[in-house]
Amino acid sequence: MPAAVNLIEAERNSVDHAALRLMLSYVEAECLRMGATDAARHAALAASLVPVPPASDHGGAGAAHRSDAALH
Repeated sequence: MPAAVNLIEAERNSVDHAALRLMLSYVEAECLRMGATDAARHAALAASLVPVPPASDHGGAGAAHRSDAALH
């Protein structure tokens, strides 16, 4: 597979994973707001299991979002 195709696929996965982490952090926050702490903890755990791609030199998402930090 050409290097350009690999880069495009890696960036697409990075964006997909970032979007999934963002949605799970929203679910966690809403669960906490409603008082469903167990559900919030599960959402935080799910977010922590989404792979975080390594930092890149071209401005990609490199920082991990640790949504479960608010629960400790």
